[in-house]
Amino acid sequence: MLTIAPVCAAELGELAGLYEQLTGRKSNLAVMANIFGKIINNQDYLLLGAKDQAQRLVGSLLGILCMDMVGECRPFMVLENVIVSKRCRRQGIGREMIQYIENYARERNCYYVMMISLLKRTEAHAFYEQAGYKPGVVQGYKKYL
Repeated sequence: MLTIAPVCAAELGELAGLYEQLTGRKSNLAVMANIFGKIINNQDYLLLGAKDQAQRLVGSLLGILCMDMVGECRPFMVLENVIVSKRCRRQGIGREMIQYIENYARERNCYYVMMISLLKRTEAHAFYEQAGYKPGVVQGYKKYL
């Protein structure tokens, strides 16, 4: 059974491991803990984690709620650092995290969710498009809610 919930401070070591898979670089845990303290206390940020049956962190994403002053002045959501552990891919974990954050965004009246992705992450691009996101002019993805 998969659990989707905000990441807690005790999971930062596991999160750093996921980020290393994402970027190929180690995270500075002391700085990461400091930033986590700021994020966890900011209602416009949601750092989500996906935990497997053994309560290991196997996926994560960061959602950032952004205010907008155009048109209806509805906010939008930006996704960053979307990662599922290499050993757990193709099990629906990414899809569940995306559905969770989209529901969260809808509850906050967001107009759309957007993200960017490195050009070399073609497998991730296929996943995003399957989830309903469309490539934009700058190789970004946006899904209107």
